[in-house]
Amino acid sequence: MNRVKAILLVANEMAVFRNARIEGSIEKAWRALERAHIISQLHIGLHLNSHWEMLKFAVAVHDAREISGQLARLVLAPLGTLTGRIPKGNTGRSNVSAFAPMPIPDDLRDVIEEGAR
Repeated sequence: MNRVKAILLVANEMAVFRNARIEGSIEKAWRALERAHIISQLHIGLHLNSHWEMLKFAVAVHDAREISGQLARLVLAPLGTLTGRIPKGNTGRSNVSAFAPMPIPDDLRDVIEEGAR
């Protein structure tokens, strides 16, 4: 998927995230951030920004484990992106290994694979 398409898709997920925060739906907000992370993985700036947004949200909801996990991922993300060792589909959260590939949601997989053709 090209960078422009990724930027647009991440922007859509961030809008969902902001609306979920306004609604007070923490679970829905995290899900949108996870989806933004999956989309952003192949683009270093977007990837770092997704972890930055996760860190800010973790601070806002006082989640010490997530704060710690996001700080570590902010260090690891550039290395993974630059070396091509990104675990595809990984949600980027601290409740999963930073190195584990995960299934990509069907709707995102279709868009990501469409750009690869």
